[in-house]
Amino acid sequence: MKGDATPPTLAQSLRAAAATHAATRYVLRLYVTGSTPHSIRAISNIRKICEKYLEGRYDLEVVDISQHPSLAAGEQIIAAPTLIKKLPLPLRRFIGDMSQTDRILLGLGLREAAASTSPTGEA
Repeated sequence: MKGDATPPTLAQSLRAAAATHAATRYVLRLYVTGSTPHSIRAISNIRKICEKYLEGRYDLEVVDISQHPSLAAGEQIIAAPTLIKKLPLPLRRFIGDMSQTDRILLGLGLREAAASTSPTGEA
């Protein structure tokens, strides 16, 4: 039939997927215990990751479980610091000081950001 739309090319499909990914909003919650060096390091590390890879499209809530134990109990937090990626689904949990950037990027679904740097540091 005349007037049928042609299917999108691979390049068009990739551009559309990239645009959708770029508009995705991330909702993150970081559980820490007070102002310990481990907690401060985790907060600093996750903020750096968010600013570099999710600039303008993330919400990060930091919860001190010593101040809000009921929130930690509701999320079944057994270790701190713990980061929970609530959105986009699937839900993911990360435990530690958030210093393993590649692991965090992989878990957040930002593989292309991690893949753009080779293990030798070359792009």
